[in-house]
Amino acid sequence: MIWVMLPAAAMAQAFETEATSAYVVDHNSGQVLFARNADVPLPPASMSKLMTLYMTFEALEDGRLTLDTVLPVSEHAMSFGGSTMFLDTTDRVRVEDLIRGIVVLSGNDATVVLAEALSPDGTEAGFAALMTERARQLGMETTILRNASGWPAVGHVMSMRDLGILAEALITDFPQYYPYFNEREFPFDGRAPDNRFNRNPILGLGIGADGLKTGHTEEAGFGLVGSAVQGDRRVTFVISGLDSAAARARESERIVNWAFRQFVEQDIIAAGEIVAQAPVFLGAAPNVGLTVAQDLRLLVPQLTLTGGAVQAEVVFDGPVPAPIVAGTPLGELQIMVEGLAPTTVPLVAAEDVAQAGVMGRLSAAASVALAAVMGQISGLSAN
Repeated sequence: MIWVMLPAAAMAQAFETEATSAYVVDHNSGQVLFARNADVPLPPASMSKLMTLYMTFEALEDGRLTLDTVLPVSEHAMSFGGSTMFLDTTDRVRVEDLIRGIVVLSGNDATVVLAEALSPDGTEAGFAALMTERARQLGMETTILRNASGWPAVGHVMSMRDLGILAEALITDFPQYYPYFNEREFPFDGRAPDNRFNRNPILGLGIGADGLKTGHTEEAGFGLVGSAVQGDRRVTFVISGLDSAAARARESERIVNWAFRQFVEQDIIAAGEIVAQAPVFLGAAPNVGLTVAQDLRLLVPQLTLTGGAVQAEVVFDGPVPAPIVAGTPLGELQIMVEGLAPTTVPLVAAEDVAQAGVMGRLSAAASVALAAVMGQISGLSAN
């Protein structure tokens, strides 16, 4: 491991929030800007509906569903209270209406209709098990889902980090469907005039908010998975544990404003710039340069200390055996900005290094043998 200093000042101001759990990430860089109890598994309430939506979008992309596919409503789906589309067993509902019913109306019934359609055994429980498995594949390590809608259930938990990972995946993987999350109203069939508006409190505030999903139960409190764009930056955040809808709205707006105002993007390393040298084993050159594959820009706090620095650690296993092809991943750069979670960036070989010729390999072998012999002699002398 090698320590290097990168030219950028850094002093983050601690952010205070009423949320008992929170997670804030910069979409472009992947930097975590704030985390509080972010890895604690908690009841996610309706925010876990985002996993049902993610798997619905996957089904649309692989052809198992289309937006015009019509699905039946089971007695189980119809039985749900809380937020609903007021569906009954006589209905046959288009997938697109069900998606909008989940996003805008937070319809428990709509969620279950989709879950049963995509379940390997036709049940909501079977779909919940499948969602839990898919969550692990997406890197969501604490998520355990017992149902599709977030209805209170023992052991139905997600961390704020997992919800952030899921939100980022929805934004990145399905930009064609993401506009649903910015819809303010969905008056489905005139059935729910009092439940036709999107509960997301930051849509329409002029701060660039365009998603994603609210949640509320007595146990979980009020929460929100949100995202906003200003200029060429996007910030995604998750909060939970607020004691009222008003507090949720207030804290969501505060987080968005803080994330965009307190950080600036800064050039850190240009692609091709040598960060460190790694020793090469049996190579035509003794070392190979390590660099980043793409220009590296990171966020640093707006308020900085004069003469400060970003600290970084180069990590690789060496010596690296030749031959080496330029662009081959050889290690990583772990960047620490005070007040922020560490950021890890892959390091690659900056150039090709051919294998040493016959004489070079013989010389290296002789050196290794000599070192072994000298070690044995040294050991004998010590006795």
